[in-house]
Amino acid sequence: MQVIVASKNPVKVNAVKLGFEQMLSDQKFDFEGIGVPSGVSDQPMSNLETYNGAFNRAKNAMSKVPSADYWVGIEGGIEMQEKDMGAFAWIVILSSTQSGKARTGTFFLPPKISSLVQGGMELGDADDIVFQQTNSKQNAGAVGLLTNNCMDRTSLYLSGIILALIPFKNVELY
Repeated sequence: MQVIVASKNPVKVNAVKLGFEQMLSDQKFDFEGIGVPSGVSDQPMSNLETYNGAFNRAKNAMSKVPSADYWVGIEGGIEMQEKDMGAFAWIVILSSTQSGKARTGTFFLPPKISSLVQGGMELGDADDIVFQQTNSKQNAGAVGLLTNNCMDRTSLYLSGIILALIPFKNVELY
């Protein structure tokens, strides 16, 4: 079965692979990451905008590779909670007959990073500046940098992917 991940980011492709292999272990999959537009800001700034980005990515991947069996959109976003900036991601998984969606857990960003993002910078670029990294969003990301890799982007996304696969694991209930 072919799974199209609506991103070429190796962290996202690997998280999808791990999630499908854990949840649907009785099936064999081929995974491919492709670039498609999200239709939202480069740095989504609300829960709804982030969800729409994940949904749009999955739909655009479906349009680009209609012969696949599954299409997965992952979009990371941020949202202000009073004075604090929370970071999270939405995952949308589509098939020709089913859909699943889930949001990851939320973690809060330090004021220095939050200030850079509020100033118009993408979270990954702000992380690179504050932590003196290069291309951290294709590695551990903010969550990995802030947890000293106790949790990285792959494991953060993995929980959401597993939850989004619930309808595919329990077809008779959905």
